[in-house]
Amino acid sequence: MKSSVRSSISRLLLIALILVLGAFWVGARYGPRQAEKVEARRLGGLPTPATRNTGDHNDSLTEDESINVRIYHEASPAVANILTKATEYDFFMDPVPVEGAGSGFLIDPKGYILTNYHVVAGAQTIEVVLGDQQRYPAKFIGADQRNDVALIKIDPKGKQLASLPLGDSSTLQVGQKVLAIGDPFGFQSTLTTGVVSAIGRTVQTSQTTFIDEAIQTDASINRGNSGGPLINTHGEVIGINSAIYTPSGTAAGIGFAIPINSAKLIANDLMTEGRVRRAYLGVQTVPVAGWLAEALDLPVQEGLLVEQTTKGGPAAAAGIHGGDRTAQAGMMRRIVIGGDVIVGFEGQKVTNQFDMNVLLNRKRPGDTVTITVYRGAKKMDIPVKLGEREGN
Repeated sequence: MKSSVRSSISRLLLIALILVLGAFWVGARYGPRQAEKVEARRLGGLPTPATRNTGDHNDSLTEDESINVRIYHEASPAVANILTKATEYDFFMDPVPVEGAGSGFLIDPKGYILTNYHVVAGAQTIEVVLGDQQRYPAKFIGADQRNDVALIKIDPKGKQLASLPLGDSSTLQVGQKVLAIGDPFGFQSTLTTGVVSAIGRTVQTSQTTFIDEAIQTDASINRGNSGGPLINTHGEVIGINSAIYTPSGTAAGIGFAIPINSAKLIANDLMTEGRVRRAYLGVQTVPVAGWLAEALDLPVQEGLLVEQTTKGGPAAAAGIHGGDRTAQAGMMRRIVIGGDVIVGFEGQKVTNQFDMNVLLNRKRPGDTVTITVYRGAKKMDIPVKLGEREGN
């Protein structure tokens, strides 16, 4: 009797489990589901947000809202959606088309557009879509890879293009309101707002690129915003949105922009000379780590040991000494020793090559700088007139 009851209960539980699982399957199969793909689309004939008339609604806006609306209305026509195409090769060496997207902005009615180098790097074709949805093929003019700034150009074909005024990033203060316009995830002409969170940071964005004197902001910057303008409340561009700090892959309230003062110098060089004028010292160095300093009995624990100076270069002409003998440095390398150890640049401490790159990046060819070195146990300051480095 008890066995029969237990058997009946087991059957009922099994039937109930089947019904629950069946209901779950039906709901998953036919019930409402979350969107798997979200993309920006525009119905034919409808105005884009950048061109829609907002004049009739201004009376109901707060002062802060009015500033946002005004700046967006004035700036968005000059913000570009940059679309790139390139060809890569798979494991079997078959060509694979690769598309990319980013942002940029017009700085000149003739059609010059500033953006990030990484937005257009390697592109075989570049297309620009402006705020009025007009499309233009673009030409790559040049770039400064180290600073991640590029200049491209479109032909306006007689059309009067809107362009953005460039401000002065050296006057920024923490707490100032800023606005970012760009095309995150393909959503064109998107406005985000925030403040200047910090200034003067040096942010390394890859092994070879960095943002010097970076502007940190909490205005949302996402994938696709790269190359777009960071704007102050006067409608002036004060930075190029370039990178985000993100543990998760999306905006985390920490974005970085290239100061527009740096970008202006690069753009001017590219427009007038077709290349970026970059200062160089003319030395080959090796960083002095603690173990190396002890092994070579150097007078300092940090700095750059000059292995060699470029013949006829700025450092050699100023009297900086390269090495004159060799020593074993580990299992695989012998280094030249006996040279000066660079420890300072214009009063700033130099501990590694990254420090030197950043400090050189702030100078122009022809500038005279003071290099602090140790020659043996003697510390000395040597004035050096910087030369011009070819290429990027």
